[in-house]
Amino acid sequence: MTSSPPGLTGDVAPPRRHTARWVGIGVLVVSAGLIAVLATRPPASVAEVRSPLVGQQAPVVQGVTVDGHAFALPRAPGSFVVLNYFASWCGPCQQEGPELVKFAFEHQQKGDARMVSVVFDDTTAAARSYQATLGATWPTLADPAGVLALSYGVRAPPSTFLIAPDGRVVAYIVAPVTAADLDGLIARAKASGA
Repeated sequence: MTSSPPGLTGDVAPPRRHTARWVGIGVLVVSAGLIAVLATRPPASVAEVRSPLVGQQAPVVQGVTVDGHAFALPRAPGSFVVLNYFASWCGPCQQEGPELVKFAFEHQQKGDARMVSVVFDDTTAAARSYQATLGATWPTLADPAGVLALSYGVRAPPSTFLIAPDGRVVAYIVAPVTAADLDGLIARAKASGA
């Protein structure tokens, strides 16, 4: 009679192999679920960055719009102003565009905030066409020499500044924003006395 080596008793797999397989599958399922939740949830907050302009009087915003009209933002605009630097070729700008239209429409009805855009490193014609396609009706300034971008320290689009009714810059964002993001920033500014 020949004896089998210890641990080999036929064609039944050791119990550890099945346990390890099920644990591995469970870890994969939980990981996939976590990734799906993180990838589909909205960001926790808007991507504000530091700027020496925050808390200071906003630099002058004036020039010629993409439609050829003169425009100057008053030093104390009397309502909140969202100053958005964009380009027609900018993917993140295209992502936030409909949100800016939504924000502008909602606040035009209330009269407590308005939009002003500045073209960043783009042609006036391309910017005008993009804004028309988007349905943007607010003033959009051409900035062919980059003077407005330089005065605000903008390096790339989209870049957005929130200016308080008294003319102070209260927030600077360098990522696509939503209407809800802007509403939250306005609410925070109002709560702090802006």
